[in-house]
Amino acid sequence: MTEIAERYRTVASGFTAVAALVPEPAWDDPSPCEGWVARDVIRHMVEWIPSFINSATAITVSVEPSVDSDPVAAWQALSDSLQRLLDDPRTAASEFVHEYAGRHTLEAAIAMFILHDVLIHTWDLARATGQDVVLDAEEVQLMLVGIEPMDEILRSSGHFGPRVEISETASDQDRLLAFVGRRP
Repeated sequence: MTEIAERYRTVASGFTAVAALVPEPAWDDPSPCEGWVARDVIRHMVEWIPSFINSATAITVSVEPSVDSDPVAAWQALSDSLQRLLDDPRTAASEFVHEYAGRHTLEAAIAMFILHDVLIHTWDLARATGQDVVLDAEEVQLMLVGIEPMDEILRSSGHFGPRVEISETASDQDRLLAFVGRRP
């Protein structure tokens, strides 16, 4: 098993723990992502991640059941699929070629583009549903160090909101959340 497989396992288990504690009525509560409810946090990942992988590899990832019928099961199906891909050394090392994201191994693409999306959306889902969550400190640090130098590029991509001003003494988690446009 690779380091990336273990990192994904850790981050995904954090998201799964938050999703499992969402009471049924809270799936329609607003999330920190403008225009989204809690269910849409999972819908976002269940829709874009398979499409991203399917468009850049010979692998087909699909998710059942639908997010509308069972958001936790939809997330778990996606997460289990990703973990299986990462746990298979041959598949993890397979070629990933995307017209915008470039050429990587599949595991490198998951680490670069998916793992941190799951990390940040863990906080989004927790916040939407009234839960407190402490994100994995090592992943928070890795993401913060990796994205801070790319501020202008990331903002222009439209994937991040405006940076939120925060105290210089704030925790790494709060600094990361503020960097990606969340109000910790």
